[in-house]
Amino acid sequence: MLTLKLAWRNLFRNVRRTVLTCTLISSALIVLILFDGMLLGMVDAMVGGITKTLSGEAQVHKKGFRENLAPEFYLQNPDEIAAALSADERISAHASRVIVGGMIASSRNTIGGVIYGVDAESERNVSKVSQSLYEGKYLSGEKREILIGKLMAELLEVEVGDRIIITAASVDDNEIIQELFRVSGLVEFGQTEIDESIAFINLDAAQSFLGMQGRVHEIAVRFINAEDAKDTALPILKRLNQGEIEALGWPELQPSIAGMIQMTDISSGLIGSILFILTALGVINSMFMSIYERLYEFGIARAIGTTPGQIFSLVLLEAFLLGAMASVIGLAMGYFLSSYFNVNGIPVGEFEFSGVGIDGNLRTELRSYQFIAFPIYVTVLTVIAAIYPGIFASKITPSRALQRTL
Repeated sequence: MLTLKLAWRNLFRNVRRTVLTCTLISSALIVLILFDGMLLGMVDAMVGGITKTLSGEAQVHKKGFRENLAPEFYLQNPDEIAAALSADERISAHASRVIVGGMIASSRNTIGGVIYGVDAESERNVSKVSQSLYEGKYLSGEKREILIGKLMAELLEVEVGDRIIITAASVDDNEIIQELFRVSGLVEFGQTEIDESIAFINLDAAQSFLGMQGRVHEIAVRFINAEDAKDTALPILKRLNQGEIEALGWPELQPSIAGMIQMTDISSGLIGSILFILTALGVINSMFMSIYERLYEFGIARAIGTTPGQIFSLVLLEAFLLGAMASVIGLAMGYFLSSYFNVNGIPVGEFEFSGVGIDGNLRTELRSYQFIAFPIYVTVLTVIAAIYPGIFASKITPSRALQRTL
């Protein structure tokens, strides 16, 4: 208790230095909390841009389909696959799709694009096509209705209710076929690549149009636990991933994004290391200045029988109290700022990476470990930074201390 009282009083013998050092340590903790929250927010936005927009958390295809979207690469037994997916307790929803490239023409313009044939109700639970409706109405099952992106509508110079013609190749004989559709609605995903090049029609209309009755190109999957999509050893994926069929989670479908996300842990550790080095230098400087001011006192303490271990413990205890105070302040400020940016977002501008769009606001994510582990790390590292000054102070001799020099 005596050592604790001395350590506490020593911190406030020079209030200005203590406040500045405490500010340095708490600032490092605040930056660490905000940076980690920003990384988590970016990861969540990027993963959401992949899995929640259109792709789903996993996909089942015939091998080779993803490389060229060839219409003849369709699944031979979609009903069996759908039954297996429905029976798995880890899967919350799945949606069958027909996907084909073609020409989309209006009376004023013609562009190339990708036509998705989707089951309207199943698609609601897998992607956000229905939530992205900008104008008009969602697919209702009518044969000739079509949803197109807002940017595609601008390029074609059409509005809701206008007619457009789709030209594509049939699956079995590869003949060029055309079909008339009427724009029932416009969608806006916020990603240029999707909004100007993808259209959605009803699944049965697509199968009839392309001569694919009972066949599909893709089955998109959503899990109850999103982390299951990262597990390549998941039984349902291993069971389906055989022969000519491939069942892949989003990290395998988007390896560039998955690799970037893996780099976030390294980035967080690197930033933490830099902050620790800068903070440690400040703590070491502050502790040495405190030792210099009390050099005579340390000499007297040694002369009356205080052991080097007691002096070493006193210095470390001062560092611990300094780190604990800074952590309390850093926690309060870090929580306030992280909560604010979680609600309002950090303005970073709109950009795309590997086809994944990030909107103008990046929202930080709050996690319990940020407010438990990070303060402990900061306090422990503050104590570690004080080890060298503590060793120096413990080796001070009375004769040298009386000279008031280092």
